Amino acid sequence: MTPAKIEVLNAGGGGGDFAMRLLESGFNIQSLRTQATLRREEWLHYDTAITEVARERLVGISDLVAAGLTYNLPNALGKTSIEWEKSSDMDDALVSMDGVTQGRNDRMDFGIDSMPIPLVTKDFQLNIRALAASRTTGMPLDTMQAERATRKVVEGLESMLFSGSTILGSNAPIYGYTTATTRNTGSVTASWATTTGENILIDVLAMVAAANADHMYGPFKLYVPIAVHTHMSGDFKAASDKSILSRIMEVPSISGITATEQLSGTNIIMVQMTRDVVDLINGFQPTMVQWESQGGMIQHFKVMAIMPPRIKSDHSGQSGIVHYS
Repeated sequence: MTPAKIEVLNAGGGGGDFAMRLLESGFNIQSLRTQATLRREEWLHYDTAITEVARERLVGISDLVAAGLTYNLPNALGKTSIEWEKSSDMDDALVSMDGVTQGRNDRMDFGIDSMPIPLVTKDFQLNIRALAASRTTGMPLDTMQAERATRKVVEGLESMLFSGSTILGSNAPIYGYTTATTRNTGSVTASWATTTGENILIDVLAMVAAANADHMYGPFKLYVPIAVHTHMSGDFKAASDKSILSRIMEVPSISGITATEQLSGTNIIMVQMTRDVVDLINGFQPTMVQWESQGGMIQHFKVMAIMPPRIKSDHSGQSGIVHYS
């Protein structure tokens, strides 16, 4: 099966019933969720399956949502880009006894960052006869296609968070944890999938120090490949009373260690979970929409989401993301 598609929806483009319904509703996604063909209970049946799959498969994105690091984007279908300010720091405060000592007149420098707002989508279709058969026999609709499409969309969202996207080309990238140009980088002492707990601890402390040098002090979330996470379940050292995972969690600024299939090899990511480092543009979570063709004989479905990450740094390029490999 082909992967999910990442695309930018232009308000002036497209054609047919799908596009017209969007344009006429002011790009309200609910206009594509009418009960004209699917009944209310059928929509609920599909939505339940989609929600369950999304909850299971979202890893890094779920961490951002749980930490409250989201930016709600109203009418997301009608927007193709977003801009925000980034600023420099100011000098330290002046300490004096009289409070009237003239300090240096300071001013923050501001810059503008921007990024495109893409959709992640996956399509499937259902013959009207299959829909009719489910109603006449009393059998519930088979949600396998919707579940698989949702998995593809969720994988696309997670891939964008970790690897970014160049949907509009290299001049308008969406940065991810492993592609942000301002991230701190370094090399692991040895592969975490085989090395000792002591070596992993040395690398973690080095990653924390790199973030501290950019005035980032946590809390930090570590993301590791699945094979690394399995290895870290073993003893920290020979005959140890604790695992590598539990020892690393004793580092004061580490708040969690998560396995993800988006990382492989020696790639390790550490992220400060604060809004000045990263947040999630929340247009809408994986949602199924529907339209028809062939005189209604073919029912088309699209699982779609707008949830791109927004990787941030300050005006001087300081970042709370550390990428070791």
